Amino acid sequence: MQLSLDGITKKVGAQNWLYTQSIAPQPGAVTVLLGATQAGKTSLMRIMAGLDAPTQGRVLVDGQDVTGMPVRQRNVAMVYQQFINYPSLTVAQNIASPLQLRGEKDVAQRVRALADKLHITPFLERLPAELSGGQQQRVALARALAKNAPLMLLDEPLVNLDYKLREGLRDELTQLFASGESTVIYATTEPGEALLLGGYTAVLDAGELLQYGPTAEVFHAPASLRVARAFSDPPMNFLAGRAVPGGVQIDGGPLLPLLPLDVAGGWGGDGAPVTVGLRASALGVAPAELALPGVVELAEISGSDTFVHAETPVGELVAQLVGVHRFDLGAAVTLNFAAAQAYVFDAEGALRYAPPWRQKVH
Repeated sequence: MQLSLDGITKKVGAQNWLYTQSIAPQPGAVTVLLGATQAGKTSLMRIMAGLDAPTQGRVLVDGQDVTGMPVRQRNVAMVYQQFINYPSLTVAQNIASPLQLRGEKDVAQRVRALADKLHITPFLERLPAELSGGQQQRVALARALAKNAPLMLLDEPLVNLDYKLREGLRDELTQLFASGESTVIYATTEPGEALLLGGYTAVLDAGELLQYGPTAEVFHAPASLRVARAFSDPPMNFLAGRAVPGGVQIDGGPLLPLLPLDVAGGWGGDGAPVTVGLRASALGVAPAELALPGVVELAEISGSDTFVHAETPVGELVAQLVGVHRFDLGAAVTLNFAAAQAYVFDAEGALRYAPPWRQKVH
């Protein structure tokens, strides 16, 4: 199915919850709604589902205007961050409920197949209250999948699970969605989750739709400073600079030898203020083209990476190093990077230069 939102807005009282935006998620693929809390993800999703009506604009399904159509008349499945199951029904009965409503045959076989997919077969005769949080969310997902709706909406479905459960279930969801049977809209606050799910990403901030496109493209070429901030974890390092004849001069730091022709539209080295963005993963301790001396303020190990926070002449920077490394607080450290790994944004926050990248072809 082709879902399209045409010029929709959402206003509650004097507050704008969603500013004018249009989006047509790719049919049969996963679209991630990425943004911080109160970015507008849930408001947008409720309009897609028919739970709320937009203040202005239209909701179209395969070209038909369904803006005023209530949710019960739409073929939509939705999973929330809370574990919403029927408490008096067993796991098997919960999963079977949408199948029975449609009068389908072989209900028991379908229930078993979905339970197998989500690894909850041993719990089919239990009540939801007898399950862990992760198991309850698997039941909710199985019931949504049983509905076999052409549009599936998942509003931060893993946020209430612990880290290990979240990681395991996220991998399973990626495989489940790969069939392309449904258009999936998945809301999250985590950039890493968007990258793992792949597909397409729509970046939202304070009710505005900032950018939509293939996830890898949005990540590697954020259209603006706001998108770069939203789609970076750990946060991208931002440094003040200015355009000069030889490239970009970082205030208090080195010159980035980026020719004007490297930067969209060029600027001719006119001294215009710019913002240089460096992802934490672009900074390392091995020798490279450019160097920034600093002092270690914090070194933390997360999984198989080490995050080094250092105070430098250009401000505090965070470097993400592969592997486990030891740094003493207050020790001298030199962070190195290549000029081509830097992003450059103009005074209005628009992207003027992004590191070259190539999307993998499968």
